[in-house]
Amino acid sequence: MFRKIYPEDQINTYLIIDVIVIVSLFYNVLSVDSPVPIGVSLSLLAAFLFTYYMMLWYKDIRLLFAALTACSIFSLFAIFYKPWLLLYGFIVSDFLGRAHAKRLMWIGIVGLFAMHISTAYALYGHWFTFYSPVQLPILILQLVLPFMIRIREKSKLLKEELDTANQKLERYIQEEERHRIARDLHDTLGQSLTMITMKSQLATRLVEKDADQAKKEMTEVMNTSRHVLKQVRELVTTMKFVSLEEEVSHAKEILSLQNITLEVIQEGATPQLLKVAESMLALSLREAVTNIIKHSKATHCTIVKEYANNEYKLQVIDNGIGKIDQMQTGNGITSIRERIHLLQGNVCLTSLPNGGMSITMTIPIHNAKRGATL
Repeated sequence: MFRKIYPEDQINTYLIIDVIVIVSLFYNVLSVDSPVPIGVSLSLLAAFLFTYYMMLWYKDIRLLFAALTACSIFSLFAIFYKPWLLLYGFIVSDFLGRAHAKRLMWIGIVGLFAMHISTAYALYGHWFTFYSPVQLPILILQLVLPFMIRIREKSKLLKEELDTANQKLERYIQEEERHRIARDLHDTLGQSLTMITMKSQLATRLVEKDADQAKKEMTEVMNTSRHVLKQVRELVTTMKFVSLEEEVSHAKEILSLQNITLEVIQEGATPQLLKVAESMLALSLREAVTNIIKHSKATHCTIVKEYANNEYKLQVIDNGIGKIDQMQTGNGITSIRERIHLLQGNVCLTSLPNGGMSITMTIPIHNAKRGATL
């Protein structure tokens, strides 16, 4: 029920502030010794509540109408009660920044300016008396605030659109992965399972007529089933394996979308890594790149791959803000440490003197062929 009175998406952020502002306005108007009858004061406050409700729910021409009406009411408050009540014009400034059309915002800003100069003329007999040490900063802030609110709202909208697009992309990738797995299962297992079924049926018919032939058919069924089992294992291994080179290429694409340049440095020959080791390194690299995008505010990133003394080092360096304390307690670095420790390696975080951070992952290299499975 309450959500029909106050916008649901603003309850957590603005409700308490709005209640405080409205209560303070009522108190300041009703507690001032003014020649205006109490009935008129209550009528003006009721009119303000109506305009406030309009600005709260609507972002079209109705918002502009309500904003201009509110400016007129604040002018009356300033003239007949206290001049400093023009401070409540910040309410109008805030709502104008949320208008859908920039034209409506501009007209509302003109209304705010007119509120100040008309009040100045009514109180002091001169249009430009508002250029006083107190009123000028208030006027400037009220005129600038709508632009700041509009920029913030536009940024929030773009972020929401980006999140929606990322969710759609993630669902698309998952769907494509399902299709790929289905195709692999069909191509890998379909023909072999059909053959097993046909030979099993043939062996059933021959078991009493020609036992030797039936035994031969069942031997082929056994060999085929072993081959199918091997294919399933290879398919599962392929699904689990994450290529380090492919992850580096993917990192370059993701970083470029965030206007972060990537440099890859190869020092020494590339060792033969177990598939499990390469997958762990690739996933750790993904976590490191994600942290750079989310927290570092970097513009450049360097990935160094080094192999020496039977150790393989993967170093990720950025030129960001280098807040190592946040990184130490984050989930990302915890996941990296867990993966690298499973490989009997270690992870080192270093804040760089000129800003930025370095994450170094070191694992021992055993004499294993790249073709080894998980």
